[in-house]
Amino acid sequence: MLTDRVIFLLDVDNTLLDNDGFAQDLGDRLESSFGAAERARYWEIFARRREALGLADYLGALQDFRSGLDDHPQLLEMSDFLLEYPFASRLFPQALDAIAHVSTFALPVVLSDGDIVFQPRKIHRAGIWAATDGRVLIYLHKEQVLDHMQRRYPARHYVMVDDKAHLLAAMKKVLGARLTTVFVRQGHYALAAESKAAQPAPDLTIERIGDLLNHNVTDFEVRP
Repeated sequence: MLTDRVIFLLDVDNTLLDNDGFAQDLGDRLESSFGAAERARYWEIFARRREALGLADYLGALQDFRSGLDDHPQLLEMSDFLLEYPFASRLFPQALDAIAHVSTFALPVVLSDGDIVFQPRKIHRAGIWAATDGRVLIYLHKEQVLDHMQRRYPARHYVMVDDKAHLLAAMKKVLGARLTTVFVRQGHYALAAESKAAQPAPDLTIERIGDLLNHNVTDFEVRP
Protein backbone atom coordinates (compact mmCIF):
# COMPACT_ATOMS: atom_id res chain seq x y z
CA MET A 1 0.00 0.00 0.00
CA LEU A 2 1.33 3.44 -0.88
CA THR A 3 2.04 5.92 1.88
CA ASP A 4 0.84 9.49 1.62
CA ARG A 5 4.34 10.92 1.29
CA VAL A 6 6.05 12.58 -1.64
CA ILE A 7 9.51 11.30 -2.63
CA PHE A 8 12.05 13.52 -4.36
CA LEU A 9 14.47 11.35 -6.38
CA LEU A 10 17.76 13.13 -7.00
CA ASP A 11 20.36 12.17 -9.56
CA VAL A 12 24.01 12.86 -8.66
CA ASP A 13 26.36 13.29 -11.63
CA ASN A 14 25.87 16.68 -13.31
CA THR A 15 22.73 17.18 -11.24
CA LEU A 16 24.04 17.69 -7.72
CA LEU A 17 27.73 17.78 -8.58
CA ASP A 18 29.86 18.72 -11.56
CA ASN A 19 31.01 15.35 -12.83
CA ASP A 20 32.23 16.90 -16.07
CA GLY A 21 34.61 19.01 -13.99
CA PHE A 22 35.84 15.90 -12.17
CA ALA A 23 36.46 14.14 -15.50
CA GLN A 24 38.44 17.16 -16.71
CA ASP A 25 40.55 17.09 -13.54
CA LEU A 26 41.15 13.36 -13.99
CA GLY A 27 42.21 13.83 -17.60
CA ASP A 28 44.53 16.69 -16.69
CA ARG A 29 46.14 14.59 -13.96
CA LEU A 30 46.65 11.68 -16.35
CA GLU A 31 48.28 13.96 -18.90
CA SER A 32 50.57 15.65 -16.39
CA SER A 33 51.69 12.27 -15.05
CA PHE A 34 51.80 10.13 -18.19
CA GLY A 35 51.48 12.39 -21.23
CA ALA A 36 48.75 13.21 -23.73
CA ALA A 37 48.86 9.82 -25.47
CA GLU A 38 48.30 7.94 -22.22
CA ARG A 39 45.48 10.31 -21.27
CA ALA A 40 43.77 9.42 -24.55
CA ARG A 41 44.42 5.72 -23.94
CA TYR A 42 42.75 5.84 -20.52
CA TRP A 43 39.61 7.39 -22.00
CA GLU A 44 39.58 4.81 -24.78
CA ILE A 45 39.68 2.07 -22.13
CA PHE A 46 37.00 3.87 -20.15
CA ALA A 47 34.73 4.09 -23.21
CA ARG A 48 35.16 0.38 -23.99
CA ARG A 49 34.33 -0.61 -20.44
CA ARG A 50 31.33 1.69 -20.40
CA GLU A 51 30.04 0.09 -23.57
CA ALA A 52 30.58 -3.40 -22.17
CA LEU A 53 29.30 -2.83 -18.64
CA GLY A 54 26.76 -0.08 -19.13
CA LEU A 55 28.28 2.13 -16.44
CA ALA A 56 31.12 4.58 -15.81
CA ASP A 57 33.93 2.44 -14.37
CA TYR A 58 36.77 4.78 -13.44
CA LEU A 59 38.50 2.29 -11.15
CA GLY A 60 38.19 -0.63 -13.57
CA ALA A 61 39.56 1.52 -16.37
CA LEU A 62 42.55 2.35 -14.18
CA GLN A 63 43.18 -1.37 -13.60
CA ASP A 64 43.35 -1.91 -17.37
CA PHE A 65 45.35 1.30 -17.86
CA ARG A 66 48.21 -0.05 -15.76
CA SER A 67 49.23 -2.43 -18.56
CA GLY A 68 52.74 -1.47 -19.61
CA LEU A 69 53.05 1.09 -16.81
CA ASP A 70 53.69 -1.11 -13.78
CA ASP A 71 57.05 0.52 -13.06
CA HIS A 72 55.87 4.09 -13.65
CA PRO A 73 56.42 6.10 -10.45
CA GLN A 74 53.08 7.92 -10.80
CA LEU A 75 50.88 4.86 -11.33
CA LEU A 76 50.03 4.15 -7.70
CA GLU A 77 49.33 7.83 -7.07
CA MET A 78 46.38 7.63 -9.46
CA SER A 79 44.41 5.39 -7.11
CA ASP A 80 44.82 7.96 -4.36
CA PHE A 81 43.71 10.70 -6.74
CA LEU A 82 40.48 8.85 -7.49
CA LEU A 83 39.66 7.58 -4.02
CA GLU A 84 40.51 10.81 -2.21
CA TYR A 85 39.17 13.27 -4.78
CA PRO A 86 37.49 16.22 -2.97
CA PHE A 87 34.02 15.80 -4.44
CA ALA A 88 32.57 18.31 -1.99
CA SER A 89 34.42 20.99 -3.96
CA ARG A 90 32.57 19.85 -7.10
CA LEU A 91 29.07 20.31 -5.69
CA PHE A 92 27.06 22.75 -7.76
CA PRO A 93 26.22 25.99 -5.92
CA GLN A 94 23.37 25.53 -3.42
CA ALA A 95 23.11 21.77 -4.09
CA LEU A 96 22.96 20.88 -0.40
CA ASP A 97 20.67 23.85 0.25
CA ALA A 98 18.34 22.45 -2.41
CA ILE A 99 18.24 19.09 -0.64
CA ALA A 100 17.49 20.80 2.66
CA HIS A 101 14.72 22.85 1.02
CA VAL A 102 13.13 19.80 -0.57
CA SER A 103 13.15 18.02 2.78
CA THR A 104 10.72 20.61 4.16
CA PHE A 105 7.91 19.20 2.00
CA ALA A 106 9.13 15.82 0.69
CA LEU A 107 11.56 13.01 1.42
CA PRO A 108 14.78 13.41 -0.62
CA VAL A 109 16.31 10.16 -1.90
CA VAL A 110 19.36 9.78 -4.14
CA LEU A 111 18.64 7.66 -7.23
CA SER A 112 21.85 7.22 -9.21
CA ASP A 113 23.42 4.99 -11.79
CA GLY A 114 26.91 3.68 -11.08
CA ASP A 115 29.18 1.00 -9.68
CA ILE A 116 29.01 -0.09 -6.04
CA VAL A 117 32.48 1.11 -4.98
CA PHE A 118 33.37 4.44 -6.55
CA GLN A 119 29.86 5.91 -6.83
CA PRO A 120 28.93 5.54 -3.15
CA ARG A 121 32.35 6.88 -2.16
CA LYS A 122 31.76 9.91 -4.38
CA ILE A 123 28.37 10.47 -2.75
CA HIS A 124 29.87 10.17 0.74
CA ARG A 125 32.77 12.51 0.03
CA ALA A 126 30.52 15.11 -1.55
CA GLY A 127 28.37 15.27 1.60
CA ILE A 128 25.28 14.06 -0.26
CA TRP A 129 25.03 10.84 1.75
CA ALA A 130 24.82 12.78 5.01
CA ALA A 131 22.44 15.37 3.52
CA THR A 132 19.94 12.62 2.64
CA ASP A 133 20.50 10.64 5.87
CA GLY A 134 21.84 7.72 3.85
CA ARG A 135 18.80 7.39 1.61
CA VAL A 136 20.86 6.36 -1.42
CA LEU A 137 19.95 3.98 -4.24
CA ILE A 138 22.50 3.06 -6.91
CA TYR A 139 21.63 0.83 -9.86
CA LEU A 140 23.11 -0.06 -13.23
CA HIS A 141 20.11 1.43 -15.06
CA LYS A 142 17.78 3.18 -12.64
CA GLU A 143 15.03 3.70 -15.22
CA GLN A 144 14.71 -0.09 -15.57
CA VAL A 145 14.24 -0.87 -11.87
CA LEU A 146 11.58 1.55 -10.74
CA ASP A 147 9.77 -1.36 -9.12
CA HIS A 148 12.76 -1.82 -6.81
CA MET A 149 12.75 1.87 -5.96
CA GLN A 150 9.03 1.81 -5.17
CA ARG A 151 9.43 -1.17 -2.84
CA ARG A 152 12.19 0.61 -0.96
CA TYR A 153 10.42 3.96 -0.87
CA PRO A 154 6.65 3.65 -1.43
CA ALA A 155 4.87 6.94 -1.98
CA ARG A 156 1.77 8.40 -3.59
CA HIS A 157 3.86 10.71 -5.78
CA TYR A 158 7.45 10.93 -6.99
CA VAL A 159 9.54 13.78 -8.39
CA MET A 160 12.66 12.87 -10.40
CA VAL A 161 15.39 15.50 -10.82
CA ASP A 162 17.96 14.61 -13.51
CA ASP A 163 20.20 16.10 -16.21
CA LYS A 164 19.24 13.43 -18.78
CA ALA A 165 15.94 14.18 -20.49
CA HIS A 166 15.71 10.74 -22.10
CA LEU A 167 15.90 9.02 -18.69
CA LEU A 168 13.18 11.29 -17.37
CA ALA A 169 11.03 10.38 -20.37
CA ALA A 170 11.60 6.66 -19.81
CA MET A 171 10.59 6.95 -16.16
CA LYS A 172 7.52 8.99 -17.03
CA LYS A 173 6.35 6.24 -19.38
CA VAL A 174 6.45 3.79 -16.47
CA LEU A 175 5.04 5.88 -13.62
CA GLY A 176 2.79 8.22 -15.59
CA ALA A 177 0.94 10.82 -13.56
CA ARG A 178 2.52 9.56 -10.33
CA LEU A 179 5.86 11.08 -11.46
CA THR A 180 6.77 14.70 -12.02
CA THR A 181 9.98 15.05 -14.05
CA VAL A 182 12.39 17.93 -13.48
CA PHE A 183 15.11 18.50 -16.08
CA VAL A 184 18.26 20.30 -14.90
CA ARG A 185 20.13 21.91 -17.79
CA GLN A 186 23.62 21.26 -16.41
CA GLY A 187 26.43 19.25 -17.97
CA HIS A 188 27.12 17.92 -21.43
CA TYR A 189 24.21 15.46 -21.52
CA ALA A 190 21.68 18.18 -20.72
CA LEU A 191 23.04 20.45 -23.44
CA ALA A 192 23.14 17.76 -26.14
CA ALA A 193 20.76 18.14 -29.05
CA GLU A 194 18.91 14.89 -28.27
CA SER A 195 17.74 16.30 -24.95
CA LYS A 196 15.36 18.59 -26.83
CA ALA A 197 13.78 15.62 -28.61
CA ALA A 198 12.94 13.54 -25.53
CA GLN A 199 9.29 12.54 -25.33
CA PRO A 200 7.39 13.01 -23.21
CA ALA A 201 9.04 16.35 -22.50
CA PRO A 202 9.99 17.12 -18.88
CA ASP A 203 7.25 18.57 -16.70
CA LEU A 204 9.59 21.28 -15.44
CA THR A 205 12.95 22.58 -16.64
CA ILE A 206 15.39 24.46 -14.42
CA GLU A 207 18.78 25.89 -15.33
CA ARG A 208 20.64 24.85 -12.19
CA ILE A 209 20.00 22.70 -9.13
CA GLY A 210 19.89 25.76 -6.90
CA ASP A 211 16.72 26.85 -8.71
CA LEU A 212 14.82 24.28 -6.65
CA LEU A 213 14.99 26.83 -3.83
CA ASN A 214 12.51 28.94 -5.79
CA HIS A 215 9.88 26.18 -5.89
CA ASN A 216 7.53 24.57 -3.42
CA VAL A 217 5.40 21.45 -3.40
CA THR A 218 2.60 22.93 -5.47
CA ASP A 219 5.00 23.53 -8.38
CA PHE A 220 5.46 19.79 -8.73
CA GLU A 221 1.80 19.02 -9.39
CA VAL A 222 1.27 17.33 -6.07
CA ARG A 223 -0.72 18.14 -2.99
CA PRO A 224 0.72 17.43 0.46
